[in-house]
Amino acid sequence: MTVPLSILDLATIGKGQTVAESLAGSVAMAQKAEELGYRRVWYAEHHNMSAIASSATSVLIAHIAAHTNSIRLGAGGVMLPNHSPLTIAEQFGTLETLHPGRIDLGLGRAPGSDQNTMRALRRDHTSSDRFPQDVLELQGYLTGPTRIQGVEATPGKGTNVPLYILGSSLFGAQLAAQLGLPYAFASHFAPAALQDAVAIYRREFKPSEQLSEPHVIAGVNVTAADSNAEAQAIHLAVKRARVSLFFGGGREFTDDEADMVLDSPQGQHIAQMMKFSAVGTPEVVHDYLDEFAAFADADELIVAHQSIGTEERLRSVELVAEVAGLIPA
Repeated sequence: MTVPLSILDLATIGKGQTVAESLAGSVAMAQKAEELGYRRVWYAEHHNMSAIASSATSVLIAHIAAHTNSIRLGAGGVMLPNHSPLTIAEQFGTLETLHPGRIDLGLGRAPGSDQNTMRALRRDHTSSDRFPQDVLELQGYLTGPTRIQGVEATPGKGTNVPLYILGSSLFGAQLAAQLGLPYAFASHFAPAALQDAVAIYRREFKPSEQLSEPHVIAGVNVTAADSNAEAQAIHLAVKRARVSLFFGGGREFTDDEADMVLDSPQGQHIAQMMKFSAVGTPEVVHDYLDEFAAFADADELIVAHQSIGTEERLRSVELVAEVAGLIPA
């Protein structure tokens, strides 16, 4: 590969799978990623989603860090408007203290939920308006000096946990550039503004104490299997599962029902979300990822290995590592 590879683990709860089994799968994936030479594994904060088990992101990171040795782990990301900056500084300061040199903190301003869930989180609908100020306040707690007189994060102060700005629009690109922070674009589910956002980030980037040059991470879906037919079958199963997740209202569609939705105008939304997807044998996936890295002008790719089962996901992780020439630990 022309760029390093990392993993975004959505802690997916597959059909017929328990939450405990999903989280055990996340541990196994991180261990496999560490063994095979991936750069980092990130976990995303989502709420009130029956198929995703990473809502308590910092707790999950702590658990997986305790079951791995060297791979970087982080949030991809924490939805900062859902929290006070001090609380997140304390959580990630604790993680960095327990696992020095291994913790990343990606920050997003979306709710990671729907309107009812936002209310349940006690989130003010204007919280996202304060996102730039909250990022600076959080940075002050971790790197110093604090921006709130007399308030320090313990643990947190002096840990210098690296911050990343996550986004799927031009706003995040501009903020990351202004603050001199790495920028991760969520092209694995919101592909539309990818090239424009990266161009703005690179053009407007200002060096900072954390980062001297721009660093772009681009998300991409991957389903690698031993045969193209198997990969395509897994990819279709993933799309069907998304139909139930987004349109099922709590029930699961049959395969025939899901296919009808996928063929409808509504279903085109799912196809658009998954526009950047590498599906096939390892060689096909390798070529796609190289081309996508150039298209996205990315310095690093973060791969969401898409599958409805843990074994298929781990196999995809292995196949991509082999064909990409990652260096095993």
